[in-house]
Amino acid sequence: MTFYIPTIGLEIHAELRTKTKMFCNSKNDPDEKRPNVNVCPICLAHPGTLPVINGEAVKHVLRVGLALGGELADYTEFDRKNYFYPDLPKGYQISQFAYPLVSGGSLSGVSITRVHLEEDTASSIHDDEAGTTVIDFNRSGVPLMELVTEPVIKSAEEAGSFARELQLLLRYLDVSEANMEKGEMRVEANISVAPLGERGTKVEIKNLNSFRIMERAVAYEIKRQSALLERGEKIIQETRGWDDKRHATFSQRVKEGSADYRYFPDPDLPSLKLSELPEYTPGILRGTMPELPDERRTRYLVLGIKSDDAELFVRDSGLGDFFEAVISSYEAGSRKIILSSNYIANDLVKIIRDTEKRDTEYQYKIPISVESFRKIIDMIYSNKISSRSAKDLLALSIADSKSPEEIAEREGLFKTTGVDLEQAVASTIKANSVVVADFQAGKEAALEYLVGQCMKTLRGAADPVVLRDLLRAHIAEK
Repeated sequence: MTFYIPTIGLEIHAELRTKTKMFCNSKNDPDEKRPNVNVCPICLAHPGTLPVINGEAVKHVLRVGLALGGELADYTEFDRKNYFYPDLPKGYQISQFAYPLVSGGSLSGVSITRVHLEEDTASSIHDDEAGTTVIDFNRSGVPLMELVTEPVIKSAEEAGSFARELQLLLRYLDVSEANMEKGEMRVEANISVAPLGERGTKVEIKNLNSFRIMERAVAYEIKRQSALLERGEKIIQETRGWDDKRHATFSQRVKEGSADYRYFPDPDLPSLKLSELPEYTPGILRGTMPELPDERRTRYLVLGIKSDDAELFVRDSGLGDFFEAVISSYEAGSRKIILSSNYIANDLVKIIRDTEKRDTEYQYKIPISVESFRKIIDMIYSNKISSRSAKDLLALSIADSKSPEEIAEREGLFKTTGVDLEQAVASTIKANSVVVADFQAGKEAALEYLVGQCMKTLRGAADPVVLRDLLRAHIAEK
């Protein structure tokens, strides 16, 4: 059997967050439910109308280019991409062909070919039972960024990882919400397989509306093409869709080439010389850039927190911002930073997940104030409460309006005195003579059982290390 090498490139569209559409003043509102409300003669392609470039959309794409380390265009222009489809009111789409806004760059080790700006199409809404299709023009003309990668991706998992990192980057830059379930980010995958050293035939899969579906479709297509080649059959260059019920791709149409679109510069739009427009120059745009995901990830690791925690705080900006606020008063290198990370990433997140406190599918709602959380960390750090008591105190502080100190006092969570410890150890030894005998016979696990029983008696308000030493000492005296 021949070993086939997959080659994958992605084309990703993202609707940009702007107040108005790409070439007119109609509202850009992805949450509008009423059909054909945000429309005007320009985005409906009435004769005699003239488009005007949305400068904010241009800035958004240039900022993405800076984040990717790409080359920003000095000269750029818009082109007409000609094809017929019912959701394309003009019979062509205003896009960019020869002079994209951004060339090159990379993200997560994947090289970028180009990033350009275009307008979105209207939405086709199909009713399979009635056999009808209606058109909603609210989306027609919305600013749309298209990013094209080099064909350097080698697996479905790598494709998914890249797309997720791009979504995160767009959100950090505040240029797009990029919600795939709303169609604000759409992924198309170009896949070919061939024996090592040979070039395969490219197949495009369209309308992949989730990362999971994209990964499944890419993996399926690699297997399908490999099986065809193994049987001595040829792969057809075509566009395919994904059937999520059958978990298989299906043929849609023969793939078009760029010549089929008959690109030419749009005569109604001016070309842009960006170096002559100060607000579009790299120097000015860099001043608007936030800390990017990978920069934040690196900074967290330098703080000494675990890589999994760092990734959680990067991907969930709500948790990340909460962590930043908690540690803002701690000195660099303080153990309180590590404690804060551990208790947010493990205990706080578990409580939130159990109570399903989320603002959106990727954003946790924080149910405790920074001040209260910091007080709990300070009590752990000063050895006033045990780790077991800290977990209980965190949960109680979320459900109670009292301060953590008041709750700890009321619930008896502060660490017990030496007398209490001695009494707990003595009673535990007396009540568990068989386990004590096992420990004396050399079974170390028996000691951990005794520690657990002491902790239960003390409601977690003790240091397990101290308990182990006391138990050993008392048992040795017997």
